Amino acid sequence: MKAEKNFRELMRALPPALRMEEAKGLGRTFREQWGGSRNTRRIVYRIFTGGRGLLSNLKDLGKMKVGRIIPNWVLGMWETFPEREAVVDGPKRYTFGELKDRVLRLANAMQSLGLRPKDTVGIMLHNSAEFLETMCACSLIGVVTPFVNWHLRGEELVKTINLRTPKVLVFDAEFLEEMERIRGELGSVRHLVMVGDGAPSGADFLTYEDLVSAHPATMPEVNFMVSFNPYTGGTTGIPKSSNLFDSLGYMLSDLAEPPRATLSEFMRYNFLAFSYLYWFGGERIHDPVTGNIRTLIVTPLYHAGTAAGWAPFFLLGATAVIMRKFDAEDFLRLIERERINWTFVAPTILQRVLALPEEVKSRYDLSSMRSILCAAAPCPPEVKTATNELFMRQGAPGPVFGEYYGSAETAIITILLPQDYLENPRRLASVGKARGGDLRIYVEEEGRWAEPGEVGKVMGRTASTLALRYPGSEERLHESIRVIDGQEWYDDGLLGYLDEDGFLYLTGRVKEMIITGGVNIYPMEIEEVILRHPAVFDVAVVRLPHPDLGEVPVACVQLHRGMEATEEEILEFCKREGLYGYKVPAKVDFFEELPRHIDGKIIKRELEERYWKDVERRG
Repeated sequence: MKAEKNFRELMRALPPALRMEEAKGLGRTFREQWGGSRNTRRIVYRIFTGGRGLLSNLKDLGKMKVGRIIPNWVLGMWETFPEREAVVDGPKRYTFGELKDRVLRLANAMQSLGLRPKDTVGIMLHNSAEFLETMCACSLIGVVTPFVNWHLRGEELVKTINLRTPKVLVFDAEFLEEMERIRGELGSVRHLVMVGDGAPSGADFLTYEDLVSAHPATMPEVNFMVSFNPYTGGTTGIPKSSNLFDSLGYMLSDLAEPPRATLSEFMRYNFLAFSYLYWFGGERIHDPVTGNIRTLIVTPLYHAGTAAGWAPFFLLGATAVIMRKFDAEDFLRLIERERINWTFVAPTILQRVLALPEEVKSRYDLSSMRSILCAAAPCPPEVKTATNELFMRQGAPGPVFGEYYGSAETAIITILLPQDYLENPRRLASVGKARGGDLRIYVEEEGRWAEPGEVGKVMGRTASTLALRYPGSEERLHESIRVIDGQEWYDDGLLGYLDEDGFLYLTGRVKEMIITGGVNIYPMEIEEVILRHPAVFDVAVVRLPHPDLGEVPVACVQLHRGMEATEEEILEFCKREGLYGYKVPAKVDFFEELPRHIDGKIIKRELEERYWKDVERRG
């Protein structure tokens, strides 16, 4: 079997990989989160024996049944900490012992519905314990789980679901009316499983809890595959579905597709990919009661970036505390009440927290927080600084803000740590340096790699990009994968530069660049200036048609509630802050609320359509 051959090859390549700083740091992180050497030995023993004893261990190793390693790892953690809280979801609080029981029942239930390895189960749920349970159960039986954006409706929702041809769709009761309306258009779906009460009668509608309770908590037929399967590109049309984590199980499964790299190289990239657990302090974070990471999941679980929030739960035995929907004060309340020390956020979340009245922010003890991981959209340096000031004022022992740059396709590439910007405050304007993979800047026009400080296309090379595929739309892969000097690089459509120390500074997106009379203007440069205005909550700079220059920048501004500013004041502020010539917006428009995707990114396409709807766009 290919997994057996790959595993033996990887074992030969393992010693040099284990000498990497990232591998050593990850090793310490696992040991610390698992509560020391004794528990680590118990979990490692469970990994190779499945709890069946030494004889079975030798037997399995002889037959190289390596596909059991990850399931045994996860179940071994859960059995080692049966009384530790696993998931906190409103009034529901499950221990790892209870979680194991529910996941095994659900895995058996899914197999009873006829699901086989490499089939798909669509998940259209709000943040919930059931979301995590479904992902874990499907991973055990080799079933892929494309995550469906629950904001979609009608034709767009139908196309998104049908792209991956799921046999089962697990959905929230809130979406029952929509499911009944589109049921006839979901040709591949055999069963609709509703989380909540009131599922309609019919052979194809099932209730989640009934399904779980009707099946035994015994080990199913295991065919492990990492089921995590996000969509990408949802702000610009029908999303693509990316199976980037499918191949992370390649060395352990006969189900996963091979990466486009040597296995030794792929293993190196995998250590880099997961090293963020170490870089962001995994080996140092300990809840005083349970001794582990307690992570707050606040962004939608269907969003790829949220994996940075739930990965400690899946890999390290962290406690996952779930917010169904974000509320700024509830965010602070949960940090205090649940002793949260790790979370992933989009910049908008921090902006909304900082915008709370001072008397509200000062109510909460935030001393437990250690690592706030921020990504998904540009975060102004002022927001980074203000976040640290708030949390340290409310008890945190030091700076908590961390940042990364990545995408659904690349996973995490760069990482910005507190020690980086404490050493050099200018780095607050960066998104960190390449720690999760390799990154370079490419000057497209001249066909060469950029020098430090030179703007070009941001090119990444990670475990995810080397395994990337778009099931249902494979032809779209060539749009982003480039071969340069004989190596594959992923082009994320971003522009930026590296400084002398390798820190990445993003200047904008290629598609968002404004060309005014032949001069390239990067919207992010203008946005960063306008965001410094005390009355501005957020801003998006987009193209405005111009009869002579083709297009010029227009600033779409959202003010803080209760604050005022005029167009003239914003323009004068831009000039005082150093913008000049074509970089000064030709116009400033004010919006009560800017259109925003759930991950915090402003949907600039919607803004531009306002200005260009009566103008023929240039090709």
